[in-house]
Amino acid sequence: MSKNPCLYINLNKIKKNAEYIKGFCQRYEIEVVGITKGCCAIPEVAEALVEGGINFLGDSRIKNLQRLKEAGIKAKTMLIRTPMLSEIDEVLKWADISLNSEITVIKSLSEATSLSQIIHPIILMIELGDLREGLMPDQVLETVEEILSYKGVKLIGIGTNFGCISGVLPTSEEMYQLVRIAEEIEATFSLDLEVISGGSTNVLKLVEENTLPKRINQLRIGVGILLGQDDARESNIIGTYQDTFILNAEIIEIKEKPSFPQGKIGRDAFGEIPILEDLGIRRRALLALGKQDIQVKGLIPTIEGVKIIGASSDHLVLDITESKEELVVGDEIRFQLNYPALLSASTSEYVYKFFIRGKDEDVYKYERKRFNLH
Repeated sequence: MSKNPCLYINLNKIKKNAEYIKGFCQRYEIEVVGITKGCCAIPEVAEALVEGGINFLGDSRIKNLQRLKEAGIKAKTMLIRTPMLSEIDEVLKWADISLNSEITVIKSLSEATSLSQIIHPIILMIELGDLREGLMPDQVLETVEEILSYKGVKLIGIGTNFGCISGVLPTSEEMYQLVRIAEEIEATFSLDLEVISGGSTNVLKLVEENTLPKRINQLRIGVGILLGQDDARESNIIGTYQDTFILNAEIIEIKEKPSFPQGKIGRDAFGEIPILEDLGIRRRALLALGKQDIQVKGLIPTIEGVKIIGASSDHLVLDITESKEELVVGDEIRFQLNYPALLSASTSEYVYKFFIRGKDEDVYKYERKRFNLH
């Protein structure tokens, strides 16, 4: 049976990334929650994070948190998407903490805890500009007052998020606003909030510049560990590996063809009108990989001179005219991935996952022999 396309997952490099990010944040007394949603909470990857010193794992899907718990991963779990009312019981079963922004949901959590006799910690999310989840700042005190009247839930902190919907980057001014909101809650209700969760990987830049308020004591880091990237700024994080996940796809056809299609141009299978350039006759490779498997725009060929032309559901078309390697049918092309590509490849059941536990490229050869890959 074919083992392509396949995703090579270098657990040692992921562990090293976790160690680096953990150590970097620890110097500033910031706890790191390792976010596993980018790799669909693959237990082996989660274990690498834990081995790298991360003892708190977060995900947006209850099913992923369940997978982590059932795999015996020794870490606390955080649900990082506001719970659905239809999954309240599962939240209490699989999430040690949840991020919340809707009072109706918090009330439902409270009511459900009366049956299970537990106290469920929550972090209240505040909207500071990116316009995804969170209370507007002028709604916070009223909401906190109501939360404090509920039994079974404990408000342990507040948090915010940047860069996921509107692309708004965090600034020190917005972080200080979050701290001021926390201090206002504490003064009004005589509370001591344990956690101020400042956001995700894109906040690491403020830590590096030493402009993050000292009361921000938690960051939720996903792509920074998994890929060593600050995707919001399209930059790599110095000291981390970016080749932690490598995608292999097999060539199923090589032909010389015109670079510009013949006939009237309409929309493709995904409703888009392709923009193509006439470069004459080009050598093209067809790969057994498509949009059903991967976010194509996030693929980066590792062979110099290879260019992606386009993709349909099940085929990826490359221009290999200027490839620095001689390619034939049956050969494989490797790709590095950005976050959207990793997310789609991890989720796809058509992409095989192979784990690398060694420290160098020789392990790739071992894995290929082990799985009878050519």
